[in-house]
Amino acid sequence: MKSLLKYLGVILVILGAVILIACFATGNVNDNSVLGSSMVLIILGLIAYIVLNKRITD
Repeated sequence: MKSLLKYLGVILVILGAVILIACFATGNVNDNSVLGSSMVLIILGLIAYIVLNKRITD
């Protein structure tokens, strides 16, 4: 469980990037709610990665 929690930030960043790639592939780049949610996922992923890796040590 700790290993999954350790990589939670990276998973969120990748999920945000996949949403952005899917929006670009479908041509839906003018929808601010989708773009904003992917931005929030990426920012939360970066924060979670920093905080969780400081707290969890192997």
